[in-house]
Amino acid sequence: MESFSITDIGVKRKMNQDYVFCEQNPVGSLPNLFIVADGMGGHSAGDFASRFSVEKVVEYIRNSKLTSPIRLFEEAIKNTNTLLLKEAKDNPNLEGMGTTFVAATIIDEVLYVANIGDSRLYIVHDDIKQITRDHSLVEEMIKNGEISKSEARVHPNKNIITRALGANSGAIPDFFEVALKEEDIILICSDGLTNMIDDTELFEIVESRKDRIKSAVRALIEKANEYGGKDNITAIVVKP
Repeated sequence: MESFSITDIGVKRKMNQDYVFCEQNPVGSLPNLFIVADGMGGHSAGDFASRFSVEKVVEYIRNSKLTSPIRLFEEAIKNTNTLLLKEAKDNPNLEGMGTTFVAATIIDEVLYVANIGDSRLYIVHDDIKQITRDHSLVEEMIKNGEISKSEARVHPNKNIITRALGANSGAIPDFFEVALKEEDIILICSDGLTNMIDDTELFEIVESRKDRIKSAVRALIEKANEYGGKDNITAIVVKP
């Protein structure tokens, strides 16, 4: 297995509220663990939310005796959401904070994913397939036939998400289980990447560098910044 990650402040922002965890060695009962979180909130609240959430989920997984990856993700995220809400209640400066959260692990050629918010996980092979589903206003508009996917990328409300870790006590992630094929490549990223680069170009960048994953990640970040870098940009590429 090979993996590589970068989180970048981008061109326009003064603070990086994304947080990344990329570990291809065992974490608790999991043989590997990859996480991208994109925080939101005023001042340093978004930065706190993403970092705190990743750290608490990793801590829970390290100490848990659960072996089912989906159950482990579920309990770790539930526990972290409770802790995040308590932090916001105890500190007025953190009120209203939240974070997107995508976690993934690969066990015996099966990919297990937990997702809440609009950060994404893709599988790249002969094409690019988004595995996660965005919890966002524009995604709901796409489902309802109000706008197209291309229109959603430039819609003024594209950053409004409908589910986030820390938003409320009922913050529930989606879970996915995917059987991996030989030569599948996994891309996990924040919307700072996908708002700048469409799926076709994401595929071209990763596919053309599938044997050089560090180069692929660097190229993704560079291209997003070249296109404006309007948000923080985080990407993990995993080659099982």
